[in-house]
Parts: sequence; structure tokens; C-alpha cells
Amino acid sequence: MASNKIKILIIEDEKDIGELVQFNLENLGYDISLANNGELGLELARKNKHDLILLDLMLPGIHGLEVCRIIKSDNNINSIPVIMVTALGQEENIVKGLESGADDYITKPFSFKILYARIKSVLRRDNLEGGNKKREINIFDIKINLINREVFVKNKLIKDLTFTEFQILQLLASHPGWVFTRYQIINKIRGENHPVTDRSIDFQIVGLRKKLGDAGSDIQTIRGVGYRFKNNDS
Repeated sequence: MASNKIKILIIEDEKDIGELVQFNLENLGYDISLANNGELGLELARKNKHDLILLDLMLPGIHGLEVCRIIKSDNNINSIPVIMVTALGQEENIVKGLESGADDYITKPFSFKILYARIKSVLRRDNLEGGNKKREINIFDIKINLINREVFVKNKLIKDLTFTEFQILQLLASHPGWVFTRYQIINKIRGENHPVTDRSIDFQIVGLRKKLGDAGSDIQTIRGVGYRFKNNDS
């Protein structure tokens, strides 16, 4: 009989860390697989259906960034969200990880409470929540009607949102707590190779925050990385 547990693959070469995270997540009811290198991690990812991958960057053999790129270029597994776990906390390393396809990141050393919050945030997806495709997003004081493309703040209609502003708000509010680089935002709202620059995304964010008023502060700037919509843990 198939298990209904959420399946998480941990790719971590430090045995103590991998086993500690495995122990804590199994106690929370997750089904955990553990790989100590990128090659085995890719093998397990392709062999078993996972709902999430926790991926260390500093791996022996294939580097974690390359593992992430391989996962995201494989049509059979590229829909699996990846949380990058790294001791490399410099901005350029985080940006490289996100632009390789990672959905979020957490830096070592980390508290398990923060890791668990990130996992819950990333797993907050339509295919895990069940039900029909969302028609509306309600988060804090903002309501987004996805059918009529209308935005309300405290039940007041926000007028004159541009197409791009609405797309950015929908993207960020659909994934509270997720950090998106400017490059990821461009690709997700306009598609690859669209002539939009990083600076134009910043300009759109400024305009969007202004139109949202006080609720505009819910869109947070992650310095040197990009933007996210806040959640209860941020």
C-alpha cells in the first residue's frame, strides 16, 4: 500500500547533519531518503517520486549547483522544489543557487525551526494542498481575484495596476516566504529571453508598493538577491 506521507530527499555529505535532519523530519511524519553525494542524490531523485529536495552545495563529486541544474533540466523531475542548504552565505553564492533553479535557500548553521518553516513554505503548493486551481489569493490584508485580475487591500479595489505589476504580485503572493531573484521574476512572468532588465523589475516593484499603500511593505527586498512576499515566519 502506497504511503501518503510527503517524501523529502536530503542530499548532504556531512553524515551527522544529514542524519539529524532526517531524524527530526521523520518525527514530524515525513518520509525521508538520504544521499551523501550528488550522484546518489540524482539516482534517488529519478528512481523515487519526491515532493521536495534539500540540497547541500558543498558535495563531493558533482557540486550542488550542478546537481540543481541537472534536476531542473530533467523533464521527469524538474517540478520537484529544491531548497538549497549551504554554508556559503555570501550573496553571490545565494544568487548562483537561486538562478540554477533552487526554489529557496537556507544557510548553515541553521535552527531546525527555521528549516521547518522554509519546508512548509515551499510545500505550500496547489498540488499538495489539493482541490481545484485557485481562483483567489487571500494573504494578510490583500485579496487577489485571479479570474477578474482585481486586487483589493482591506476590501478596497486597487486601480491602475499594470499587467506586469499584477503578474509580479500574483507570483510573490502565491509563494509567501519564497525568495525570487530578478532573473527568476522576469522568466516566470514574461518567459525566457524577454527584453526586460533587472532594473525594470525594481521599477515595477516600486510602483506596485506605492499602489498597495501600507500593504506594500509585505513585499520584502532581500538585499543582493531579490524579492519575496512575507509570511508569518518572516
